[in-house]
Amino acid sequence: MKWVRQNNWDQVRPGGTSPNAGGWLVLLAATTVLAGCNLAPKYARPASPVAGQYPGVTRASESHSAALAWKTVISEDRLKRLIEIALVNNRDLRVAALKVEQSRAEYRIARSAIFPNAAGNASYTRAHAAGMTGDTWSASLGSTAYEVDLWGRVRSLNHQALEKYLATEEARRSAQITLIAEVASQYFQAREAGEQILLARRTLSTVEESRKLNQASSDIGEINEQDLRTAEAQVETAKLNLLTYERALTTAENALVLLIGQGLPSDLPAPQPFNSPHLVADVPADLPAELAQRRPDILEAEHTLKAANANIGAARAAFFPSIKLTGSLGTTSSQLYQLFGAGTGVWSFSPQISIPIFTGGQNRADLDSAKLGARIEIATYEKAIQTAFREVADALVDTTSYASQIEARQRLIVAQQARFDLATLRYRAGDDSYLNVLSAQQDLYSAQQGLIQAQANRIVSQIALYKALGGGWK
Repeated sequence: MKWVRQNNWDQVRPGGTSPNAGGWLVLLAATTVLAGCNLAPKYARPASPVAGQYPGVTRASESHSAALAWKTVISEDRLKRLIEIALVNNRDLRVAALKVEQSRAEYRIARSAIFPNAAGNASYTRAHAAGMTGDTWSASLGSTAYEVDLWGRVRSLNHQALEKYLATEEARRSAQITLIAEVASQYFQAREAGEQILLARRTLSTVEESRKLNQASSDIGEINEQDLRTAEAQVETAKLNLLTYERALTTAENALVLLIGQGLPSDLPAPQPFNSPHLVADVPADLPAELAQRRPDILEAEHTLKAANANIGAARAAFFPSIKLTGSLGTTSSQLYQLFGAGTGVWSFSPQISIPIFTGGQNRADLDSAKLGARIEIATYEKAIQTAFREVADALVDTTSYASQIEARQRLIVAQQARFDLATLRYRAGDDSYLNVLSAQQDLYSAQQGLIQAQANRIVSQIALYKALGGGWK
């Protein structure tokens, strides 16, 4: 039987044991205690770079209306149906969800490094040497290169992978918020185009009737040719406006088809009136600025910052020694039937320590890069908060402004309608020229177009506000 001696270890022989095995257990326990060390800097959330309240908001509120489910925010059944279809079919949202699953798998890969790995092996060898032929059968269970995480390098990398996974989950939520907002905004743009088409058709009908009257008057010599040609120009202008809004409607519907991932269903519920005041829920004007920090894109930026913070810990750990353990336990025999018999056992235990001495400045460069990466992510996080604050502030201003514009445009329409009616009566009575009728009609039409546009803008601004607050889309 051949004896083997490795360094100062005890003699190792098939089926033998080491008197110092207990010492290795003590060493393993000690390294486990030391593994509680972590060189990653303690994370502290950066101070908010924006004011504590939105411009024009005089008091804070604990009202969390922005946390309403999107089905509560959107009251129209037709739009709800389109959003539900988009949440199932939209390819961008599907890609975002798959990225979450991919990131989760990468986190599981990183997390597996915390635990020792074990693999079972079995082999058979038939060899000939020095005139003799022999067989060797073996079976073993072994662990390869398990790193004792003394300085928290493995745990830092694991934490980094976890934060990246959480960041992709927030990115998916952000993609869902954006999708719902885009579907709603595009839907109301289509509704606006439809309302403008109805208005253009009514206007076309009115100017065609006026042209017919002018044609009849011209035939009997009551008006000059200039008034007739002016009436004809009105008709052609109204037709051009109709074509423009029909094209806008088709474009908006094409955008909706892309967002929902299929053609527009033919069995959609009937739409509510476009001037209904409750197509989208109102937001109280006294919302606290902290709500912006609930936005998924801000949370995504913070998770990315935490990942960069953990990367610093891994870079620092590279300056310290690392210990890796390799071991195996098994049996070997020249006969298969004796493979698991007495005296056939073998085992090995091979710790390895690696001390960085000269790396050409790589470790220092890695640490500097990690620190700079964290500073970049801090700036990115602060920029995300600033962007959110501005979007909320702008949406609040837009919502209030468009509400006032609607009231003003309604009053303008009343005035322009009275002017048009008066100009028409004076023209028919022969007291005024047709140019005044044309001017009054054009201004009335413009005021009516402006009212429809203001109504659409107010709805879209309400949707933008809910999106900016990061709520309302559960």
